[in-house]
Amino acid sequence: MGEPKPGPLRIGNASGFYGDRFDAVREMLTGGGLDVLTGDYLAELTMLILGRDRMKDARLGYAKTFLRQLEEGLGLAHERGVRIVANAGGLNPAGLADAVRELAERVGVPVRVAHVEGDDLTGRADIAARFPDALAANAYLGGGGIAECLRAGADVVVTGRVTDAALVTGPAQWHFGWRPDDPGYHDALAGAVIAGHLLECGTQTTGGNYAFFAGHHEQAPDLRRPGFPLAELYADGSSVITKHPGTGGVVDLGTVTAQLLYETGGARYAGPDATARLDSVRLTREGPDRVRISGVRGEAPPPTLKTGLARLGGWRNEVVFVLTGLDIEAKAELVQAQVEDAFGRAKSRPAEVRWELARTDKPDAATEETASALLRLVVRDPDAAAVGRVVSGAAIELALGSYPGFHVTAPPGKGAPYGVFDAAYVDAASIEHIAVTPEGQRLTVPPPHRTRELAPVPEPELPAPLLPGPVRRAPLGLVAGARSGDKGGDANVGVWVRTDEAWRWLAHELTVRRLRELLPEAADLDIERHVLPNLRALNFVIRGLLGDGVASQARFDPQAKGLGEWLRARHIEIPESLL
Repeated sequence: MGEPKPGPLRIGNASGFYGDRFDAVREMLTGGGLDVLTGDYLAELTMLILGRDRMKDARLGYAKTFLRQLEEGLGLAHERGVRIVANAGGLNPAGLADAVRELAERVGVPVRVAHVEGDDLTGRADIAARFPDALAANAYLGGGGIAECLRAGADVVVTGRVTDAALVTGPAQWHFGWRPDDPGYHDALAGAVIAGHLLECGTQTTGGNYAFFAGHHEQAPDLRRPGFPLAELYADGSSVITKHPGTGGVVDLGTVTAQLLYETGGARYAGPDATARLDSVRLTREGPDRVRISGVRGEAPPPTLKTGLARLGGWRNEVVFVLTGLDIEAKAELVQAQVEDAFGRAKSRPAEVRWELARTDKPDAATEETASALLRLVVRDPDAAAVGRVVSGAAIELALGSYPGFHVTAPPGKGAPYGVFDAAYVDAASIEHIAVTPEGQRLTVPPPHRTRELAPVPEPELPAPLLPGPVRRAPLGLVAGARSGDKGGDANVGVWVRTDEAWRWLAHELTVRRLRELLPEAADLDIERHVLPNLRALNFVIRGLLGDGVASQARFDPQAKGLGEWLRARHIEIPESLL
């Protein structure tokens, strides 16, 4: 890519969400060498939380814990020459930048603070017309504004809504000086996108939430307190994913594969900086806790930017009835009939009423808890009154007149508001992406010099199937790992195997039809299957499984975090040669 570039960029992560391990900033700054430390504080649910904060106090709207972490972290970063880049600004990056300056003055650390603006579209006429009740509307910006802030000499850069990967692509553009006319520009940027995606969720890359945690790693890790990950990123976009020496957890081919599949869709992983081709990624074990990422191909980004919209969807209430011992089904039928009768006699019945019986009980149980099942009632309505007294009263008044052993897990309340996440797409060229330098200069970040409409990637040729042989009915998870997550109302579940022989079986066996059989909750939903041979992986997107998204709490597991583990626990005919 033109003239020689600087050495590798060592960039780490200290937060995967708002509420992650508080000590991680100190651990990452003192555990080994870094050039940049990033923190991801924003998720779809977080934007709704910050929106409600801002409604109460216009000075808020940012992740307050980030400031507390910097009380010690500013001095440590200054001593070690580490720049800090975080999206903790949320809905008020300018306010957070001012708060960081006040903190720096108070603790006596001379730092230069910059911030990025332009993502907040809440007041924009076209957005307001389409979504008048949105608490927040924020476009997912790329890393260009971060790069400009760093070029201007910032020690700390805070942003609002940027893509998670932008926390890496921005510093990479600054460090390597990548320009749009460089040969391999989009390949290099796509490599940084992949590195950013691997760092964004913190310890999910170092053994956290890992399917094969129970003794199936390449090495025997201590998972009690996984260390946070870092990337050694090179000028061509290749990288090595690792962690500080002596920290817990593990970085191996499996943990990296799992995070690569997390919350992705097809082979094209689109972002505002570049579209990375997931089907081009190659993983190589370079040594203990070191996995090299190479071969990443990139394409121009799409012409539109995703915009996340958070709004209040209405009010919800929940009661969980405990059913113990014998006649579980009959007890559930009785209390459900009684509550429905109470709703029928009330002035207004909740607009949505859902019952779910979880058979957690066991026969001849040794403890009362393991002899009990849970009957969950969830109600929703646009009107708070419709989910308040009518629900809590119906439950409380049954205390002495319902099934034997009647009790609930918590006293019924008056209900609470729930949120809804929507996504819209706006012309990237219509966004005013601004880098505000430490001196207060406002620099406009130009839109991408070239864009490309997204199109599906044709399914690659599948490997030759295994020859017929003896099979045994067993859990899928004995041979396959999985990781799942949410994107608005959709869920994704990535499934991978660790050998070529297992891949020859999985690629042909786990079809959309088979997935519907294994996950009956998704049987009537639209499902996409994407094949990633380099990773020996299949990625499924299940449309609408999560209703209106995590904030609406429409499902037992509203973020689909356990969906992959449910799939792994399902029994299927597996060739004995793989077991």
